Amino acid sequence: MKILIVGTGYVGLVTGACFAEMGHSVLCLDIDAEKIALLEKGQVPIYEPGLEEMVKRNIRERRLFFTTSYDKAVSFSDICFIAVPTPSKADGSCDTSYVETAARQIASRMTRYKILVNKSTVPVGTAYAVRSILQQELASKNIPFDVVSNPEFLKEGAAVQDCLKPDRIIVGSDSARATEAMREIYSPFMLSHDKILFMDILSAEMTKYAANAMLATRISFMNEIASICKQVGANVNEVRKGIGSDIRIGYHFLYPGIGYGGSCFPKDVKALISKARDVGCEPLLLEAVEAVNQKQKKLLSKTVQKYFAKRGGLRGKTIAIWGLSFKPDTDDMREAPSLNFIEEMLSEGVHLRLYDPIAIPNARKILGHHPHIHWAEDESDATQDVDAIALLTEWKQFRLVDFTPLLSRMKGKAFFDGRNQYKPIDMKNKGFDYIGIGVPDQLST
Repeated sequence: MKILIVGTGYVGLVTGACFAEMGHSVLCLDIDAEKIALLEKGQVPIYEPGLEEMVKRNIRERRLFFTTSYDKAVSFSDICFIAVPTPSKADGSCDTSYVETAARQIASRMTRYKILVNKSTVPVGTAYAVRSILQQELASKNIPFDVVSNPEFLKEGAAVQDCLKPDRIIVGSDSARATEAMREIYSPFMLSHDKILFMDILSAEMTKYAANAMLATRISFMNEIASICKQVGANVNEVRKGIGSDIRIGYHFLYPGIGYGGSCFPKDVKALISKARDVGCEPLLLEAVEAVNQKQKKLLSKTVQKYFAKRGGLRGKTIAIWGLSFKPDTDDMREAPSLNFIEEMLSEGVHLRLYDPIAIPNARKILGHHPHIHWAEDESDATQDVDAIALLTEWKQFRLVDFTPLLSRMKGKAFFDGRNQYKPIDMKNKGFDYIGIGVPDQLST
């Protein structure tokens, strides 16, 4: 089947490459000519494990193509997936203007039946709004069409595998013809068993928001439990094991930290809150999830301030930061908790030595030049003459570090573990003052 993907961000590019991998002929469209020029050479502008190899392979096999031309793209395709950004507005609601623009561009060039598929995360009812746009654009042409909701469930850092081996595929459709086409598209993904859940359009759109809101809720819940543990002297790592062993709860998303970030959870929770208010619902739990997350993003900076308050204050101190991206295995800096921490530290007159295995180029674009920021070459370089280390992203390479030479390079001995990656007693025995999230501090003095 000939598939058009509008938008070559994380969702669009991964989806397009995976469709091509399964044998479909895929044309990816983006209005960014520079990005398309890179992609045509097999150069992927985002970091996602396994993606660049897949893109190059399918370009070589002539199953994956790129363009900036809507004329070419619409003429080529049987089915059009819209995978453009849906950012938050100032009030937290979802901006669907890019989706609407893409729909108009496609509709204005249609000469035969097509299916438009909303892949972008959009508020409930957006598919009907897209349908209305097509009806207006095609009113005088008498060209049939269908609109389908097919939300994505891709985790950055594991997006390729999530796409190739999905837990489930959600399709919202009220057309038998469109439903059969979606089944045909996804049939290569279901050789072992049928993973497609067909439902009405509104329920499909709601499923995406409900899933992300549930995961965000678990994170905020554990972060709040961690705060209580800290105050009463309990260990949240033990609590997590205790409640996770209940099969009704399970272990997933029970890890406390410094707040969730990225392109999905913050945006989608805010959008669902906004939608709930619009329809007269009072989203008390979702508002609390958001409030806890905002509080959590400030927790580490307050912890650092408290530690150094008895040690001459923060001003003039130097801190190494390990990890900048919002999660490991991605270069995505959107809503990254590290940005909140960096801003707070700089405002206190702290010098920072920053290191991330992948995200430094994107972090540089956001942070720009600052006289108190040094960009380190590796985690060891970051620790030169620092008063403390703060782990903000749990990259695998930080798991087994030889701390003995690092401690000798440092001026101080504080280690702030924003992801509870290390065992507190072990770190104390290595010579550190260890402060984690929701676990008793281990201070040598």
